[in-house]
Amino acid sequence: MQAAAELARRDPAMSSLIEAVGPPRLRPPAESAFAALVRSITFQQLAGRAAAAIHGRFVANFADGVTAPAVLALPETAFRAAGLSAAKSASIRDLATKVADGTVPLDRIEECSDEEIVEQLSLVRGIGRWTAEMFLIFQLRRPDVWPVQDLGVRKGYGLAHRMAVPPTPKELLALGDAYRPFRTVAAWYCWRAAETVLPAG
Repeated sequence: MQAAAELARRDPAMSSLIEAVGPPRLRPPAESAFAALVRSITFQQLAGRAAAAIHGRFVANFADGVTAPAVLALPETAFRAAGLSAAKSASIRDLATKVADGTVPLDRIEECSDEEIVEQLSLVRGIGRWTAEMFLIFQLRRPDVWPVQDLGVRKGYGLAHRMAVPPTPKELLALGDAYRPFRTVAAWYCWRAAETVLPAG
């Protein structure tokens, strides 16, 4: 892949990581932008397995797919039965309301720049920059997203570069300039570094 090859050429630490991990592999996008955001809200601040179980129970309510009208028609008891907290239920309902009334125009979201998308999605209760950036990476496949607030990216960058402590978000922002316009792929490898035993040396 061009991005990985270019990152390896620019950064010896990234080169070692790419050699150890192999080509980048992003999970498949959700069936719709709305479904992707519902998933992101569900997964906030939860371990993967627990979040997946809650998400699975919630989406089981929708035989015809997760849509804004279907969410708005769902009774509050169904949110609680799935295991969603009151805050996450409110976030998902707010997302559905803003999509339905056009405040957040998901049908035209791909026409917007990365920063415009962050601004629009941040209008929704419970969605901040991090959630918007995960949407940009995993749903829209934007190539140059650098989520400096993500602890895994910070930790992985620090491990890959043998830093005593992970960089701060501000430090990581500057360090990421070397990876433009492939910062999404660099972030993916930082995540892998945080969960992978790195080669010595």
